[in-house]
Amino acid sequence: MFKRILVVCTGNICRSPVAEAFLRQQLPERQIGSAGLGALVGKPVSPLARELAEADGLDVSHHQARQLTATMIQEADLILVMSEGQRRAVGQQAPQALGKTLLLGRWLDGGKGQDIPDPYRKNVEIFEHVHTLLKDATLGWAEKL
Repeated sequence: MFKRILVVCTGNICRSPVAEAFLRQQLPERQIGSAGLGALVGKPVSPLARELAEADGLDVSHHQARQLTATMIQEADLILVMSEGQRRAVGQQAPQALGKTLLLGRWLDGGKGQDIPDPYRKNVEIFEHVHTLLKDATLGWAEKL
């Protein structure tokens, strides 16, 4: 059983904190956190991502971006990333973690899987699209777990 789930993106202010909040809502019995490969350490969730999250009943108000560490990787039972490139980056940092590092979007597109693009500094339509992908992807994981 995957008790400790870590969601990883780039800056830890758009995608991973929202996915973390969705997973917390869907899997309240699990320990879920998030981090960034190049985190904007200490920053809150991006205003557009926060607005969309709150509209879905998620509370991301206390989030502060944090940098992915070797300890976080080691302690996680499952690491969910936004892209294959991020999966490789986690593997470079901790080769032993590749087996437990999977795409958050693995169950999207009819099970073919898909990357979830970074909406950082993009328009509201991109943020809305990414938010929908995050919601659908986390629901897919919640069903599988």
